[in-house]
Amino acid sequence: MRINRVVTRTGDGGKTALIGGERVSKGSLRVDSYGEVDELNSSLGLAVALIHDKPAMDLIHAIQHRLFTLGADLAAPEGVAVPRITAEHVQELEESMEPLMDELPPLEEFILPGGGPGGAALHMARAIARRAERATVALASHEPVNEHAIIYLNRLSDFLFVLARVVNKRQQQAETLADFSQKKARRSS
Repeated sequence: MRINRVVTRTGDGGKTALIGGERVSKGSLRVDSYGEVDELNSSLGLAVALIHDKPAMDLIHAIQHRLFTLGADLAAPEGVAVPRITAEHVQELEESMEPLMDELPPLEEFILPGGGPGGAALHMARAIARRAERATVALASHEPVNEHAIIYLNRLSDFLFVLARVVNKRQQQAETLADFSQKKARRSS
């Protein structure tokens, strides 16, 4: 794909084109859904800039590429031919999470999002993935949506939670255990 112009002036009236050519409001649920995926992808770019762990960076880059597929899937109404998220993509994500979980002790308490810069960025990306999932579920209540897109976003938020914990552990950044009593937070290593 070659992009010759970034400024097209076609969206100045509050409308944008979906893949396939249909013009819709920039406030539509479909645009919101793939916009959340774009924000998620950008947040992962920030995480990569903060993580100095090549295996983790490679996993994130692979997910960023997959998020372009997901964005196209959501930006193309049913019947428009684009690459789509499949059950195999979901399985691939689940399988890549297994060895990461083996690096971690069982989680017995809730933890606060944070740790080092890379782990904190991945926790932020996890929250954005949840928002993208909610936006996609909202879209699915009004228009047909690929069911695997929703499942992928759900698994991705789980994956990012696990990866945040792994990155913090590898970088020797302690996790802070949640304290529901509002007393002083405890640290975990």
